[in-house]
Amino acid sequence: MQSYSFLGSWFEYLNKDCDYSSWSQYLIKKLKQRGARLKGVDIGCGNGYFTRALYRAGYDVAGIDISPAMLNVAARKAAEEGTPCEFLLGDITKLKLTGKVDFAVAINDCLNYVPPSKLKSTFARVYSCLNRGGVFHFDISSEYKIRHILADNMFGEDGDDISYMWFNTPEEDGVTMDLIFFVRGADGRYDRFCETHRQYAHPEENVISALKAAGFSDISTEGHLGSDDKSQRINFTASKL
Repeated sequence: MQSYSFLGSWFEYLNKDCDYSSWSQYLIKKLKQRGARLKGVDIGCGNGYFTRALYRAGYDVAGIDISPAMLNVAARKAAEEGTPCEFLLGDITKLKLTGKVDFAVAINDCLNYVPPSKLKSTFARVYSCLNRGGVFHFDISSEYKIRHILADNMFGEDGDDISYMWFNTPEEDGVTMDLIFFVRGADGRYDRFCETHRQYAHPEENVISALKAAGFSDISTEGHLGSDDKSQRINFTASKL
């Protein structure tokens, strides 16, 4: 099954403890600090939470994702909240826009789905889509998190409407994630769904090197929400000067 073909409709619900509100405010703060202008794209937008938050903050932003299921949920939520963002089907490793933008963001592990061999070419595609002075902000789950927190571990949650088990198998360059969901139907019975995800471990120095090779400069890094702790999540901000 394609990644997020089922998970798309439950993604925000299962990540409700992520404090999306603080996360989106941090993202807006980073764009303002770099002086990003208003037109941009949210790559790997998922259900579109950050796309909608950016729109409410005054940005002209489109969401892009590889999962049609995710985009369907994103469009529905945007309509319900009165945030008429555009949502487009697309793959960051093959990114191509009809016009250039002032910023690009890729939040919550989007780049962990990119194989190491494609990192430089992916950054080059983002670079080519930006105007001069454009800003690229993204994050990754750290190499330490992939190899020492996720790999060889199992996670799960038992809820009233949905329960899941999440198994992680270590690979030479990352981790394979096998997820099993049990969803309660209207008749009280549970349906079973399975998905497999593949994430790659990117050392911080390799990411910086690939950004520079693609043409980016003024590269800065920090932990989640701007903290000094980069053990689990690393944020990168770079500019096209």
